[in-house]
Amino acid sequence: MSKVVVVDDEPFILMMIEDKLRKAKIDVVALRESRNALEVITRERPDLIILDWMMPELSGIELCKMIKADPSVQGIPIFMLTAKGQDSDEQQGIQCGVQRYITKPFSPKSLLELVQQTIGH
Repeated sequence: MSKVVVVDDEPFILMMIEDKLRKAKIDVVALRESRNALEVITRERPDLIILDWMMPELSGIELCKMIKADPSVQGIPIFMLTAKGQDSDEQQGIQCGVQRYITKPFSPKSLLELVQQTIGH
């Protein structure tokens, strides 16, 4: 079974993504805090990581940089979910190594389709 780690501090968004992916038979590890996310990602070895950009403690961009700097998980694709819709923000995400940059609000159905395309599910 494919596995996705989702890191978002907004409970409703986290629950919505988790529900949509689970219904599609995708295993989900949902985290509301970014602080220990790298440890969980390293342990779980997901097929995909979905990060919220703006989180307390550690931003999605900071976490993305940490993931890309860790040889054991740097090859895992990363989607960035964010309310930051400026071109410069998207460029920053892409430079960090984000595969897909998705602005909020987003369609859960479209997100599921992108996830399935990425993980070959």
